[in-house]
Amino acid sequence: MKLWDKGISVDKVIEQFTVGKDRELDSMLAPFDVLGSMAHVSMIASIGLISKEELPVILKELKALYDLSIQEGLQVEEGTEDIHSQVEQMLTEKLGDLGKKIHSGRSRNDQILLDLRLFTRSGLEDIVKKTETLAKALLSNAEKHKNILIPGYTHLQVAMPSSFGLWFGAYAESLADDLQMLLAAWKIINQNPLGSAAGYGSSFPLNRSMTTRLLGFEDLNYNVVYAQMGRGKTERVVTAALANLAATLAKMAGDVCLFMSQNFGFVSLPDELTTGSSIMPHKKNPDVFELIRGHCNHLQGLPVQVTLIGNNLPSGYFRDYQVIKELYLPAFDTMMSCLDLATYAIDRIKVNPSILDDKKYDYLFTVEAVNELVMKGMPFRDAYKEVGLQVAEGKFVPDKTVSHTHEGSIGNLCLGEIRQKMERVLVSFGFKHYHEAIRELLASANPG
Repeated sequence: MKLWDKGISVDKVIEQFTVGKDRELDSMLAPFDVLGSMAHVSMIASIGLISKEELPVILKELKALYDLSIQEGLQVEEGTEDIHSQVEQMLTEKLGDLGKKIHSGRSRNDQILLDLRLFTRSGLEDIVKKTETLAKALLSNAEKHKNILIPGYTHLQVAMPSSFGLWFGAYAESLADDLQMLLAAWKIINQNPLGSAAGYGSSFPLNRSMTTRLLGFEDLNYNVVYAQMGRGKTERVVTAALANLAATLAKMAGDVCLFMSQNFGFVSLPDELTTGSSIMPHKKNPDVFELIRGHCNHLQGLPVQVTLIGNNLPSGYFRDYQVIKELYLPAFDTMMSCLDLATYAIDRIKVNPSILDDKKYDYLFTVEAVNELVMKGMPFRDAYKEVGLQVAEGKFVPDKTVSHTHEGSIGNLCLGEIRQKMERVLVSFGFKHYHEAIRELLASANPG
């Protein structure tokens, strides 16, 4: 079935090429397409395009399709172009001409815009919650291991004392800032494009505020041309936020891979979380973190790919956007898998409590010695030269007691403040509002 079919056969090669991966990928959009249709038919009933008697009949069938899409999955059949066509076809098979009425006042252009917004909203919520879970695991480890010192590096040279408390806490705070980027993306996508039709509105007296309310959107894309321009922009904004989060995970994974090497020996994983070698019986490889790093580096490339595909397209719809969809939809599962596995591994990571017993780390404490002399009244530059001379002559003896008290330092990690920073962002998403709207929309199919 093709919604645009006018009785002219399309070359099979052309059809196969233009459909691309839509049938496979659109199953991911099925529940959201049905929700959009439920809101749309409720709205067109309010303006007289379907009768009050017809509305509950259509809503009941749409609710059944929604349940099917959640419980078993709703696949796009061979010969049907996309999920929009599939839903309308199934309704028409059930309801006859009544099923054909649901497309009044909309286009597949604003349908896919809406489906992507609803899909993204759900996906971002999952990613936000998984990011929170990982951040909590990092904060827990920071508290648990806060007194264990490790080397800090600049230029990969031994620099100054750090601690596991600082290391775990650093990535937790990074995730708190990554949530800010996700919040910005959420604010942009949580606007209703439905009713923009093919990008130029409709002569029907659509009530776009009604569908905005029914679907729990925070706002409306008012200008219909701009609503259509959201295709490509939405994906670019969201993948940029995902890339920012992915960068944090990739850096953390890179640290763990380095710290697990025998030359460092800072951390280890339980044997069951590592893999081995086919010829080297001693090997315990950190494959989980290497793959997190690889997947997250791939995710960091998505904003560039999305930009290049949609770059310099004039306003209006173009089939190029289909290629973006093939990159965009799978990114959510990849990001969620990386967050899940990172949390699983961080919860089980083991730290080495006696790293600084190795004499090669003695020079970590030169700055501490300089500062001690300064506290006794010596000018900083003179203190620097004196300790430098001790190092050059091999006479430097470290005092490995560290007393850092300012905010965010070894002795004052501010883990509670980092937690509060994260919680302030989390509450700003307002997930509860859209969940309530969707519950009411689904309940409208079963009145009384």
